[in-house]
Amino acid sequence: MKHGKKYTDAAKLIESSKTYDPAEALELCCKTATAKFDETVELHVRLGVDSRHADQQVRGAVVLPNGTGKNVRVIAIAKGDAAKAAEAAGAQEVGDDDLIAKIQGGYLDFDVLVTTPDMMGRVGRLGKILGPRGLMPNPKAGTVTPDVGKAVTDAKAGKIEYRLDKQNIIHVPIGKASFGAEKLMTNLDTVLDAIAKAKPAAAKGQYFKSATVATTMGPGVRVATNKYGV
Repeated sequence: MKHGKKYTDAAKLIESSKTYDPAEALELCCKTATAKFDETVELHVRLGVDSRHADQQVRGAVVLPNGTGKNVRVIAIAKGDAAKAAEAAGAQEVGDDDLIAKIQGGYLDFDVLVTTPDMMGRVGRLGKILGPRGLMPNPKAGTVTPDVGKAVTDAKAGKIEYRLDKQNIIHVPIGKASFGAEKLMTNLDTVLDAIAKAKPAAAKGQYFKSATVATTMGPGVRVATNKYGV
């Protein structure tokens, strides 16, 4: 794959075979952000588990202390007092069967969907639409809860979900390049600590296989994970 001049120049700042201290890795990451927009900084973590086994799944959610830097669009499928709480918390749209029908009709202009446990039977019909896009509510992510008001607030404040893909890698945003290395470091610590604590009992051997940070348009920087203890 051929890269442009900006990418090539950025790559020269990084030793591809070196694993960097997290703070240094984020400093380098910020230096590679040369696009005309505020690039997202993403973390990619390869774990020593096998996602094909139910007892080796790694999934959860965490609130980034400094947020994601993104204006998160949250909608809620709820009724009664729960619907009122979601509206008060600033949900972009709140509804029940009408909102389910709207999504079935192609409405996907949102980033997070929260709902109450009693509505999950109906929301389950949206699985084929929401599942492939990573938008399906899940109790482990805190998006299926009686307290939808708090779920809306958390999502807007920068709560992110982490989960394994088929290659046993977790991909999550940890902020924007404009945050600077210090704020990104706080977010990175929070995510890696959460993933470390989520280590399945069935996982054997080395848990953190590798970790890389990269901006939207920049090269990856390998990050040392030994400080996280697994």
